Amino acid sequence: MYRTHTCGELRLTDVKTTVTLAGWVQTVRKFGSITFVDLRDRYGITQLLFSEALNGELDANPLGREFVLQVNGSVNERSSKNANIPTGDIEINVVSFKILNKSAVPPFSIQDDTDGGDELRMKYRFLDLRRNIVKKNLELRYAVGRSARNYLHENNFLDIETPFLIKSTPEGARDFVVPSRMNSGQFYALPQSPQTFKQLLMVSGYDRYYQIVKCFRDEDLRADRQPEFTQIDCEMCFVEQEDILQTFEGLVKRIFKDVKNIDYSETIQRMTWEEAMWNYGNDKPDIRFDIAICNLKFPSHTFPTKENQSALIDGASFGVFDDAETVVAIAIPGCSEYTRKQTDELTEWVKRPQIGMKGLVFIKCNADGTFKSSVDKFYNEEKLKAIATAANAKAGDLILILAGAEERTRKAISDLRMYMADKLGLRKPTDFKLLWVLDFPLFEYDEEGNRWVARHHPFTSPKPTQIAEMINNNPVIENAAEYLKHPYANIKANAYDMVLNGNEIGGGSIRIFQRELQEKMFAALGMDAAEQQHKFGFLLGAFEYGAPPHGGIAFGFDRLCSILGGSESIRDFIAFPKNNSGRDVMIDAPSTIDAKQFEELQIKLDLKA
Repeated sequence: MYRTHTCGELRLTDVKTTVTLAGWVQTVRKFGSITFVDLRDRYGITQLLFSEALNGELDANPLGREFVLQVNGSVNERSSKNANIPTGDIEINVVSFKILNKSAVPPFSIQDDTDGGDELRMKYRFLDLRRNIVKKNLELRYAVGRSARNYLHENNFLDIETPFLIKSTPEGARDFVVPSRMNSGQFYALPQSPQTFKQLLMVSGYDRYYQIVKCFRDEDLRADRQPEFTQIDCEMCFVEQEDILQTFEGLVKRIFKDVKNIDYSETIQRMTWEEAMWNYGNDKPDIRFDIAICNLKFPSHTFPTKENQSALIDGASFGVFDDAETVVAIAIPGCSEYTRKQTDELTEWVKRPQIGMKGLVFIKCNADGTFKSSVDKFYNEEKLKAIATAANAKAGDLILILAGAEERTRKAISDLRMYMADKLGLRKPTDFKLLWVLDFPLFEYDEEGNRWVARHHPFTSPKPTQIAEMINNNPVIENAAEYLKHPYANIKANAYDMVLNGNEIGGGSIRIFQRELQEKMFAALGMDAAEQQHKFGFLLGAFEYGAPPHGGIAFGFDRLCSILGGSESIRDFIAFPKNNSGRDVMIDAPSTIDAKQFEELQIKLDLKA
């Protein structure tokens, strides 16, 4: 027996017990004739005491960091206790020990405040995984998965596996493709999601399906993206949108309770996509803090039901506003005392290439009720007060205004809103706020191709009241300049996203289940009948055999874990992640294959390339 106990379980109640422990040497500390060793395993750390009687044996077999060690001894009460660890009241008086394996000197320290950089730790990820902070992240990941499985099982969902080797149907991100040795010149694709398979399971009568499943997308990477990622993938039939929202609110609230011991009892707010874009500038707003956008000027087609407030800024001969497509403002609480240096720093921030604005206008709402701005030359106090009222600014607030092209300016004000919230400490990682965003546009217009593209995916149904409008109209855009007048421009998707702290953690929709409507959707995306049959004939055929109404959702498992763990990067919650170039630097993948493999796959290798 290598061990009778783990390094994290012994307590004062175990004093005088004879035990055997095994683990890794964390530290070695010599004090004269005695030696203290911290022994670590997955469960914790236990202090070992090597008395003078073992000195000779230790000299002959010196211990080093990360040596694998087995010890026998008795549990004693520590004279100098350590309140920072659960085993801090005891130590093991070692009687005998055995070095099970030696270790080379680690390239970085195996502790929470390690001296290893990201690339070094990724190269030696098997060592990085020994660190307590990484272990806690993986334990949280396991807890989230276990909670989700328990909830879904209790609600009659079946965990059903779907294939990893499927057909390539590139519509969104690029597929990873796999050559078939037995079918020369043909390729499988790795799934970007199990979308069509879970719909087929609904056709087959498995009315509640789920998978915690790997998905693959060959796309550019950033902190919250990996080429392979995990989804909590779910589908239900005989449901409407409200059924989906209620079911999966329950799932997320259960995860909060099981993993964070948080009773998320408040009603989850809902807003339409248009409201999100109007009030926050993006479709996944962080609503932990109450800073909303004031829309002073915008193109009439962007929000056709909203009223422009351009009268507040017109007539001043201020070209920056007059020539802008969009003018938007936010009121930042308690910042009216910002110095010139601070407002200049904000101006430089919005002028960065990542934000792309030409400048920034500010209005200070002074505590005494007066106003001071960077555009006093153009706007008198009465005008400034009117703008402040529209922006819901109070005495002591600072109004920040951006102007320019619609899409860029709206994104910029959204980014500025988040930046200021970070500066003011309004986005605490221990606070959680959930939101449903609903009623997205079903289509976006592709100027280059002069056709529609699906905003969500091509299996999303329009709102029930707009199904007839979609079927009865020709999707072809005859006049590119007037695409906004096409009936499809106003069709809303029966879709929904769940947002947590400004991050989309889940998205789904009620699906199309009628062949005629699905063919219309494919036609709108530029697929003729032959292409539809080639790519999706199996699904269209299935819809002729009693397909039920159905819908579902997929949660970004890695992203959900990172938010619950207080991290901005999903890599911290994946055992063996890729770096920002999509490489696994530990095993050096991707890598070349040898000539024989190329020959077996009947792929010609261009040695000149």
